[in-house]
Amino acid sequence: MNFHGILSGVFVDKQLGGGIGMRDDKLVSNSDRHVVRDFGLEWEKFDQKELEDKELENAFDQYFHLFPFDTLGNDAVGFDMGCGSGRWAKFVAPRVGKLNLVDASPVALQQAKSNLATLPNVSFECASVEDASLEPHSQDFGYCLGVLHHLPDTAEGLRSCSKFLKPGAPFLLYLYYNFENKPRWFRALWKVSDVMRRTLSKLPFRLKAFVAEVIAVTVYWPLSRLAKALEKFGRDVTNLPLADYRDKSFYFLRTDALDRFGTRLERRFSRAEIEAMLVDSGFMDIRFSDRTPHWVALARKA
Repeated sequence: MNFHGILSGVFVDKQLGGGIGMRDDKLVSNSDRHVVRDFGLEWEKFDQKELEDKELENAFDQYFHLFPFDTLGNDAVGFDMGCGSGRWAKFVAPRVGKLNLVDASPVALQQAKSNLATLPNVSFECASVEDASLEPHSQDFGYCLGVLHHLPDTAEGLRSCSKFLKPGAPFLLYLYYNFENKPRWFRALWKVSDVMRRTLSKLPFRLKAFVAEVIAVTVYWPLSRLAKALEKFGRDVTNLPLADYRDKSFYFLRTDALDRFGTRLERRFSRAEIEAMLVDSGFMDIRFSDRTPHWVALARKA
């Protein structure tokens, strides 16, 4: 099956491996087909199989250290919204009863299906967040990491996630933040990089993937290793760009360089804006992680 052709306008039906039907762009009201296509190609290029389990587990802990796995029953059913290659599901599925993986990209779902082939309690659905077939108020938990800021309407995407959750169900969210806790020079530097992203993201995938590789070699690697070296000398590297990558492998850097500069649609929010969207979407008991990446939030469905 030619998935690249599918992504140009033909979408796999609801269940992966099902029939194929045409989808009008107007029906996919809160997703961008270019973004969906490019992320599918990204996860095809970087399927995460080269990452050592320990490194991936450390990254998992950065996001999930707030998550109350100990309060979920062994039969808990939940969702991974925008699952990508399934790298987080690899650690979540063994701790729960069933995990529903949803992604708008059939290419990404194929990678997830391959990566999670040994797990018997996962299901896969090719759908955008508002079109997922999960029953309302049916899920004991959910998480959506690094996805909703790539939607045309982030708040609407969050409301779509909320409707699937039972009252009291925990929900883990990660959205790009606007560097509100960084110095002005840091935010100015980001604005320059964002101009680059807006230009590079419109290139054909192979070309922008090549440019992202160059950025990984010439920017991500030296800055992250500089932060690591300075930290060894006792320096505070909190505000050094890309310091969070100082202990991550080059494969991780390459993946995230493409992730960062390859997407056409990116929104950023303050902590207060994220909290307001969560409340508006029917969440309460909101907690924010004090670790990088900012801002990871845990909330419960009201």
